Amino acid sequence: MASPSFIFSILLLHLLFASLPNRRTLTFAADGSWQLLQKSVGISAMHMQLLRNDRVIMFDRTDFGPSNLLLPNGKCRNDPTDTALQVDCTAHSVEYDVFANKFRALTVQTDVWCSSGAIMPDGNLFQTGGFNDGERRVRVFSPCRTCDWNEIPNGLTAKRWYASNHILPDGRQIIVGGRGQFNYEFIPKNIVSNKINLPFLSETNDKGIENNLYPFVFLNVDGNLFIFANNQAILFDYVNNIVVKKYPMIPGGEPRSYPSTGSAVLLPLKNLKAAAIEAEVLVCGGAPKGSY
Repeated sequence: MASPSFIFSILLLHLLFASLPNRRTLTFAADGSWQLLQKSVGISAMHMQLLRNDRVIMFDRTDFGPSNLLLPNGKCRNDPTDTALQVDCTAHSVEYDVFANKFRALTVQTDVWCSSGAIMPDGNLFQTGGFNDGERRVRVFSPCRTCDWNEIPNGLTAKRWYASNHILPDGRQIIVGGRGQFNYEFIPKNIVSNKINLPFLSETNDKGIENNLYPFVFLNVDGNLFIFANNQAILFDYVNNIVVKKYPMIPGGEPRSYPSTGSAVLLPLKNLKAAAIEAEVLVCGGAPKGSY
């Protein structure tokens, strides 16, 4: 099977488009309109996830003071370790019903600031890690009309903050990296010692800046993982903990992952009937070295 290839995008300024002869065609093709559905849902949507029932889960950090949405029925969150409010009667998560254009308050018990997560095969959202009291939590949200967050204390082996999650063919999630974590682990846990070193993450760590947080992780067509951090990438056999291939540093060597925040996507596979299926990963954005 072929390994992923890079496509690096160039951001063109709007003024450049305005100077093109066919600018009217481009403008016409972009016709559309915005509609304001809600003036406010009461919280900031630091994280969002579409669920199988066409509801959208939104959630935000808990350590930045009260939100503008009260929890129902006088409910309050009691957290003596919270750095802002130990008793907080406001919501920091909501479920938005797309078709009904309504939302309801949800309760997160620990800080989800810069956590990570993915949808499991059964449709449940597993959100992991975060800041302070949330750094080793696993939070589960099951799509239903009355469901709320369920949290698993010490659900993670390592503290995870700014990590990346990816669903695997066997139904587990792999959690890669995080601040000060040059390793990975799996959920649900299947062994006691669930933290496995990944030297690639320490090799891509810029001292004092990092630039290897929220690594870009994609499942390749051969079953291995494509992992990009900072300005480098590997093809990784997570079953045997082996680096199958190390790719050249990207042209220019500028960092692309957090905090020099770029983004990445696995492009649609177009050659499914070919003898060798190829995958392409598009990496966009980033920042010059020293920007952070």
